[in-house]
Amino acid sequence: MLMLIAGLVIFLGLHSSRIFADDFRAGIIASRGENVWKAIYAALSIGGFVLIVYGYGETRLAPITLWNPPVWTRHIAALLTLFAFILLAAAYIPKNPIKAKLAHPMLIGTKVWAAAHLLANGNVGDVLLFGSFLVWAILCFRAAKKRDRTAGKTYQSGPALTLFATVGLGILLWAAFAFYLHAAWIGVRPFG
Repeated sequence: MLMLIAGLVIFLGLHSSRIFADDFRAGIIASRGENVWKAIYAALSIGGFVLIVYGYGETRLAPITLWNPPVWTRHIAALLTLFAFILLAAAYIPKNPIKAKLAHPMLIGTKVWAAAHLLANGNVGDVLLFGSFLVWAILCFRAAKKRDRTAGKTYQSGPALTLFATVGLGILLWAAFAFYLHAAWIGVRPFG
C-alpha cells in the first residue's frame, strides 16, 4: 500500500506542479532551461508510474474490501470508459469540436475513467488509485480553465471530419483496451 501511495504522491504531485508550484517550475525552467525541467519531469513521472503499477498490483494480491459492487456497475463502467476514450482521443486530434467545446477533454476523460472504476471496484487500493486520479483531474481541470480565462484562450473547431475521426479513434482505442489490453496489462477481463 505504501508503494501505491508513494507513486501517487510523486506522479500526481508532479503533474500538479502548474497548480501548486508554478513559481518553482518557472524558476527551474528559467535557471536550468526547459529541457532540464522536461528531463526531471519525465524521469520522476516514470518512477512514480512504476510505483503506482507495482503498488496497485500489491493491493490486488491482498485486497481489503470496502464494498462489493453489483455486477451491473461493470456494465456502466464499460460504457463510461468508452466516453473516456473518446475524450482522450479528442485531446490529440487537432481542431475537433469536442476539444473546442470542452477545452480540456483529457482531464474530463480522466474524471469519467476514475469515476467509472470507483463505481465498479470496492477495494481500498481501488479507492486510493481511482479516487486520487479523480480528485487530481477535478483540481487540474479547474486550474486549466482558470488559466484559459486569464489568458483569453479559446479552442477552435475544424471540419466535421475531425469529429468522426475523434469518435472513431476513441472507439477503436476503447475496443482494443476493453477486449485485449486490459486483460493483458492489468489481468482483468472487463467482459468476462
